Amino acid sequence: MNKKRIITISAVSVPLVVVAAFFIFTGVRSSQFKKLDAAEPVVFELEKDNRLLKELPYTLPDLGIDVGADSAILIDVSNGCVIWEKNADKVIPPASMTKLFAMYVVEQEVLAGRLHYDDIIPLPPECWACNMPPHSSLMFLGEGQVVSLEELLLGLSICSGNDAAYALAYAVCGSMEEFVERMNQVAQDTGLTHTHFVESSGYSEENSTTAREMAAFCRLYIMEHPDSLRRFHSVPSFTYPKEKNMAPGDRYGPQDWSNGLPTHITMGITQENTNPLLGKLAGCDGLKTGYIDESGYNLALTVVRDGTRFLSVTMGGKGQDSREGQLGRIKDGTAIMETAFGTFRDYDLGNVAQNYFIKVYGSKTKALNLVPAIELVPLCVPFITGNSISENLQNVQVILTIPPYLQGQIKAGAEYGQIKIILGDYLLQTIPLVADRSTQKAGVITCLADAMTILQL
Repeated sequence: MNKKRIITISAVSVPLVVVAAFFIFTGVRSSQFKKLDAAEPVVFELEKDNRLLKELPYTLPDLGIDVGADSAILIDVSNGCVIWEKNADKVIPPASMTKLFAMYVVEQEVLAGRLHYDDIIPLPPECWACNMPPHSSLMFLGEGQVVSLEELLLGLSICSGNDAAYALAYAVCGSMEEFVERMNQVAQDTGLTHTHFVESSGYSEENSTTAREMAAFCRLYIMEHPDSLRRFHSVPSFTYPKEKNMAPGDRYGPQDWSNGLPTHITMGITQENTNPLLGKLAGCDGLKTGYIDESGYNLALTVVRDGTRFLSVTMGGKGQDSREGQLGRIKDGTAIMETAFGTFRDYDLGNVAQNYFIKVYGSKTKALNLVPAIELVPLCVPFITGNSISENLQNVQVILTIPPYLQGQIKAGAEYGQIKIILGDYLLQTIPLVADRSTQKAGVITCLADAMTILQL
């Protein structure tokens, strides 16, 4: 990696009458410049980018991704940059992608210590499989079953169980209405103005969102609960109920369902994860499908390779039946992700996330640090040079522009330098460097002595 240091020095005119002062004070002042004491207070607070999604800091030609879904978006999870989109603001029912909001609410309860994965959750009649709407996705909850919170979350994420969604709503809030208020509060707090829910399973066409807002939420969910990917969303299959889940007195074995679902379900059902790209697309570990007639075939998809994670949301996918719908999800998701990983990689800016020590002349404060003014997150770097992605990353240049010193009164947070990230002919990002503390101008004698010192630099 190439680093350049650009130095700009401005001459200071000093009257001859202060030459004597130079010999008196410069030796003293020079001995006072030292590294900053770690205990000294830093008054500048790093500016954090609280936007969940944002534009790339550079412009590239259209990626030319061809998808059949009505609406789609692709983002880099580490920095929230939108890489590509198609009708991403079209309002569409999320269908069972709604369950991601339900899982987020439950995960927040676990994080707060109010719920635990091994808690046994009561099952009121409202969540029994036999009481769910026709053609619902189910994990097959029944009266009297013994089920843990973790099992319900698995049933929600893998089987997309509407019965699990209702069970969790009653476990957390005591009613569907109050639970939905929690979900809508999450959407409001996240700034999702087109996202609204009337129930937690996604069965209702009155639930609404957009691909952009769902992608923003999915990024938040992954960032705040990263272990959910391993624990729930990447699990390939789930069998429920097991013998341990039986209600007291029930016998585990085959059942006759010719007259509909019974109240007591005692036959174990194994279901594959509804995400058709798990195990088929390298690095896929989530996230959630959704379908109702009014939405088409939806998919929130995330893939990680070599430390880079991309996330896409496709909504309004076509298909005359579930087989065609799944094929469409596979085609669209593969096209988006293979283009993403064939075109971009994350570049860690940690090597420039440092303090740049600068002496301050003519000031009561002897030195300060220049620090990046923004929170440094990995940069999404396009593949535009070299013969491979790794060679492309090696061609990234970090160009540092800072002065050799500062003078007089300095304001904390004011910009005094820059870091430019360059690849080929592209300026990928400019990072301002700002003073981490304020300084006050020194007295006349000190200023004159420092001026003489500067002349000798």
